[in-house]
Amino acid sequence: MQETQTAAVAIEGLTKDFGDVRAVDGLTLTIPRGEVFGLLGPNGSGKTTTINCLTGLLAPTSGRVSVGGFDVKTRGDEARRITGVSPQETAVYPFLTGRENIELFGELQSVPRKTLDERSDYVIEKVGLMEEAGRRVGKCSGGMKRRVSIAMALVSDPKVVLLDEPTVGMDPQARRAVWDFVLDLRDKGKTVVITTHYMEEAQELCDEVGIIDHGKLMALGSPDALKARYGAEDLEDVFIQLTGRTIREGA
Repeated sequence: MQETQTAAVAIEGLTKDFGDVRAVDGLTLTIPRGEVFGLLGPNGSGKTTTINCLTGLLAPTSGRVSVGGFDVKTRGDEARRITGVSPQETAVYPFLTGRENIELFGELQSVPRKTLDERSDYVIEKVGLMEEAGRRVGKCSGGMKRRVSIAMALVSDPKVVLLDEPTVGMDPQARRAVWDFVLDLRDKGKTVVITTHYMEEAQELCDEVGIIDHGKLMALGSPDALKARYGAEDLEDVFIQLTGRTIREGA
């Protein structure tokens, strides 16, 4: 069945409980195709739980989520085929090189062998790994492991990309390479969803951001529109006005 021409991501009344703890509380979002969308909030705010529900790793307590028009609960295989995911906790094989990790993931995603080398070269260059791709990942820094994880997520050329805290642990040069890659993906019509607690990252990359705290959506709009709405100099000030604390204070 063909993918429907709807929003890239649709979240309707998403709630996720872990025992007595409500991690996501009635979240509703629609993310258009070809947009970089940021979920902005401190650690523990519900960002990663939301991403895990979009990937099908977690089942919602209530509500619905869809990717590319495919309901993740009922058509999860189809949703996953068009989605690339880089999780907050990097999932790489430490005894393989960066390139071997990327190519293995491409094979698991059924990337044709004749195009896999080309795609691997492309993503390795884009995340700034040309000089390090032949090193075993277990001997690499956390920032490099994260870049390998991002390349793994993108080697299959997905339509929707989910990046959970993509630049944590990166040096400024590597972070800039990832930022440029994200903007390039948008220019190619991809949809990118980023979770971050870096205000400058959201300001630099995102067409629209949703500020989330304690699992609830507090505000939604472009970075400039939110700053104008709250008379704020930056997104950190917007967050303080909404929650009474800084984003780095945690949940």
